Amino acid sequence: MLTSLSIKNYALIDHLQVNFNEGFSIITGETGAGKSILLGGLSLILGKRADLSSLKDTTQKCIIEAVFKVSNYNLKALFEAEDLDYEDQTIIRREILPSGKSRAFVNDTPVNLSSLQLLGERLIDIHSQHQTLQLTSNDFQFQIIDALGSNDGVLENYRVELKVYKKLQKELKTLLDFQAEAIKEHDYNSFLLNELIEANLVDGELETLEEEYETLNNVENIKEKLSEAYQLLNEEQIGVLSSLTSLKNVLQKLSGFSNKYEDLFNRVNSSLIEIDDVFTEVDVLQDNIDADPMRLEVVDAKLKVLHNLMQKHVAANVSELIAIKDALDDKVSVTENLDGTIKKKEEEIRSKEDVLNTIAQTIHKNRLDVLPQLKQQLETLLASLGMPNAQFKIDVILGNNFLANGKDDLSFLFSANKGGQFNELKKAASGGELSRIMLAIKSMLSNYIQLPTIMFDEIDTGVSGEISNKMGDIMLQMSKTMQVFSITHLPQIAAKGHSHFKVYKEDVNETTQTNLVKLNHDERIVEIAQMLGGLDMSSSAIAHAKELLN
Repeated sequence: MLTSLSIKNYALIDHLQVNFNEGFSIITGETGAGKSILLGGLSLILGKRADLSSLKDTTQKCIIEAVFKVSNYNLKALFEAEDLDYEDQTIIRREILPSGKSRAFVNDTPVNLSSLQLLGERLIDIHSQHQTLQLTSNDFQFQIIDALGSNDGVLENYRVELKVYKKLQKELKTLLDFQAEAIKEHDYNSFLLNELIEANLVDGELETLEEEYETLNNVENIKEKLSEAYQLLNEEQIGVLSSLTSLKNVLQKLSGFSNKYEDLFNRVNSSLIEIDDVFTEVDVLQDNIDADPMRLEVVDAKLKVLHNLMQKHVAANVSELIAIKDALDDKVSVTENLDGTIKKKEEEIRSKEDVLNTIAQTIHKNRLDVLPQLKQQLETLLASLGMPNAQFKIDVILGNNFLANGKDDLSFLFSANKGGQFNELKKAASGGELSRIMLAIKSMLSNYIQLPTIMFDEIDTGVSGEISNKMGDIMLQMSKTMQVFSITHLPQIAAKGHSHFKVYKEDVNETTQTNLVKLNHDERIVEIAQMLGGLDMSSSAIAHAKELLN
């Protein structure tokens, strides 16, 4: 419920601060006093787009702040989804800066207008004669039937299953699209895969083969150089080994004279050991190297295969070729096994359809069961509101498609006159009739679900005193379970409120300002008497006002 409203620097309002109570609150005031300004300011809290022309003083910012008690509205999930801090006493603030920029906050957290609108529609329902389109929408009509049919839990279960069903359908479509594309590519992918399989790829073999190729391709030159090295190392007179051996023997004789000579001897001896090892390896290499034209041909062919594959697949090495082979293998395998996967997915979808059909049947039955009650209650209420011939023809027909709220198609037809043709509400009912129908429906809904605060804006325009009296009774009855506001010109309705606020204009320092004040009992008598008889109140008007209040 709305517990307080503060408006600064908006239209004709300089600064307004007002607190509201539970139950039925009345707002009255002369035409042009600023009731529409009050609603305009409240609409900004509910997410309406801001307009710089709304600023009273264009050098100062406009601030509108409303406090709501939201503990009974089950809004924690919405706050969590919108990433907002939940508080039982929630504060919504809207600011319009002189630059034209607008900002909105929920419990001091900045929010965008879409989040504000989402929250706003769960907090206040502003209803006027010109705002009856909701009544003519299929979704709202289903909401009425489902509220009476206690379908909330069943519908929630249906929506959960429907979400899974749509996910499965999406997955199936993805599989079918993939299969269609994969079939086109299957033969080519299989060919590429077989090429890579036949290449017997081994990670790191390219470098090994290239080294072997270089050796086999230059075998004579290598043999010649190894022979040269062998001679240099083992020449009897001037070979490296012979010379180092002589040098070692000389230094060995000196080593006893000084540590310096011994160090030289040790270094030469180490070099001799290393060179002797080199000589042995050269000797082995010389014995093991032979020309092998057939092996060279094999290595050359394998290298050409690898280089061609690397160029074809734009791969830097054999490791990348192996990764490409594995990916192709997956594609080919998936394509070949896709029929089984698709069949399994189709079975899951059929199973989920059975579940949804069962739930949809329950929803349908619950709706059918309450249609006579809905029709009877609506027609009875409307008869008391001056529409004795109002009739409804409401039916739900089980369709074939899974819709957001079941499988039903809804026919919600209305006739205002005896013997008249039944037609859709928007075609069959006038604005005033739609307002009374909406009042009757909201009255019924308030008995079944927790509605947000509702504000009726002059929906009683053009109705007689007796009907307005009944409208007031209905709003008063609604206020037992929710907060109800009525902006009215009718004393019969004004007298039924638990609280009474008056919108008025006054001139302050040659500037016209709009204000809102809560009336006490005596002030209410005066206000209602003026509504009955004008500013020149007669004693009978005052007496009538007291009678209405009592």
